[in-house]
Amino acid sequence: MTPTKARDAVPADTEPLARLWYEGWQDAHRGVLPEELAKVRTYEHFLERLSLAPDHLRVVGTEGDPLGFSLCDGDELNQFYVDARSRGSGLAQLLIADAETKLAERSVETAWLACAIGNERAARFYEKCGWHRACIYTSQLVLPDGVFALDVWRYEKRLAQIDG
Repeated sequence: MTPTKARDAVPADTEPLARLWYEGWQDAHRGVLPEELAKVRTYEHFLERLSLAPDHLRVVGTEGDPLGFSLCDGDELNQFYVDARSRGSGLAQLLIADAETKLAERSVETAWLACAIGNERAARFYEKCGWHRACIYTSQLVLPDGVFALDVWRYEKRLAQIDG
């Protein structure tokens, strides 16, 4: 059964989310991004990033068995992943709509996200959800041995404001 709403993440979600993030990253980015990045995007890397995540981590699925998550940071939809077993279920649309609502509640007028150049499946999904490709920009990714400059597609979406 597909969940009908998103919720805040709880500690029981952390390890399964790290696994989902790792598997989703590998699926979406292997062959599209440089091997140098793939080497440092380990399960442990994602587990550590989740432990440092801001309070804007939203998930769908039961506690301890999340099927997808979104992570917002400022006006950015910073991370967005859905478990492969949930593709085509409508869960991704539910999750992105929740992220957009949460951003709008924080008075974000134009949200943005980065999409790896060549990740056509994600690009089609974002465009289907009303996001538009605004430009290519260079993201500065922090790696253990320094900063890695990576050109990515920047998607933007103007959000309807929600009165509090």
